[in-house]
Amino acid sequence: MTSSSDTRQSNGPAASGRFDIGKLLLEGRAFLALIVIIVVFSILSPNYLTTNNLLTMASHVAVYALLAIGMLLVILNGGIDLTVGSTLGLSGIIAGFLMKGVHLGFLGDKTLFPAVWVVVILAIAVGALIGLVNGVLISRFNVAPFVATLGMLYVVRGIALLMTNGLTYNNLDGDPALGNTGFNWLGFNRILNVPIGVIVMALVAIVVSVLLHRSVFGRWLYASGGNERAAELSGVPVRRVKVWVYVASGACAAIAGLILSSELTSASPTAGTSYELTAIAAVVIGGAALTGGRGNVRGTLLGGFVIGFLSDGLVIVGVSAYWQTVFTGAVIIFAVLLNAIQYRGRRKTPASGGGDAQTPSRPSGPVDTGAPRSEAASG
Repeated sequence: MTSSSDTRQSNGPAASGRFDIGKLLLEGRAFLALIVIIVVFSILSPNYLTTNNLLTMASHVAVYALLAIGMLLVILNGGIDLTVGSTLGLSGIIAGFLMKGVHLGFLGDKTLFPAVWVVVILAIAVGALIGLVNGVLISRFNVAPFVATLGMLYVVRGIALLMTNGLTYNNLDGDPALGNTGFNWLGFNRILNVPIGVIVMALVAIVVSVLLHRSVFGRWLYASGGNERAAELSGVPVRRVKVWVYVASGACAAIAGLILSSELTSASPTAGTSYELTAIAAVVIGGAALTGGRGNVRGTLLGGFVIGFLSDGLVIVGVSAYWQTVFTGAVIIFAVLLNAIQYRGRRKTPASGGGDAQTPSRPSGPVDTGAPRSEAASG
């Protein structure tokens, strides 16, 4: 027989309506913020909540979200990647350089015009290479992530400026006679009325989400981000994980750069300036902890939509660009404050069975490489 006092004890103080509502509002803040933004700007402008405008804004969000997904992997590992904006710019320059033709003087003064798929692969490979350099500097030479990626930010941006002498590659539509048309397909084409950039964003998000929550690598990443030393003692290849998250971040930034250049049909060496901060903001707004080990793709996507829809909404209602910066900064500060409240008092390495809902519990022994544990973070 169960007494009423036992029932109250089993329900616990956490079962009270007020606590549950507060927790729901705190953990769902990115979704609630997005709803508020849509409602407010729909009232201020009749053109905001239209199908065409929503799809256009979503294509803008795709660039931010792709950067943020790559940044999420790095932040889950407890690091930071300040090169994503520069990598975005350089990938566009690589695409523009190849689309304009590669002069081959040693073959009788000929010019090679690669197919678009070759351009895309090479640009993504360059982004992954930049990430590889970051990962090696940080994991093998123990350079602080902030310092390593800050230095690479300038190196990558400088390379983009040197390649173009500070100029912009325009008219990247290509020429049918040269066989290099189709680059604008990423930015302008649609499938079932959905922009290609949005589809690419969704595919990358699905792949990364499955990687995080249905693979050994995902468990390794959460474990090393939560407590690197404990993960290393448990058999996690911490250095290898660290290298791969930076490689993935560089590849995501390169894809974002290709989409942006395709939308603009031009490539500027200064494209993506300060976008690294936007990517970090999207991850933070989405509820990830900057200390590592907590966060998911769903929240990061919502963070990207919050920033994108807010920025476009301010433009639509005619708010000054200076005030746009103020509003965006205020949203970021508010998100960081909410993160501090959410994770206040929680240990970075939670006890088994009592950890954060987004973080797998840290193993005390060797990490299992079989099927995902039931404690693993849910997508």
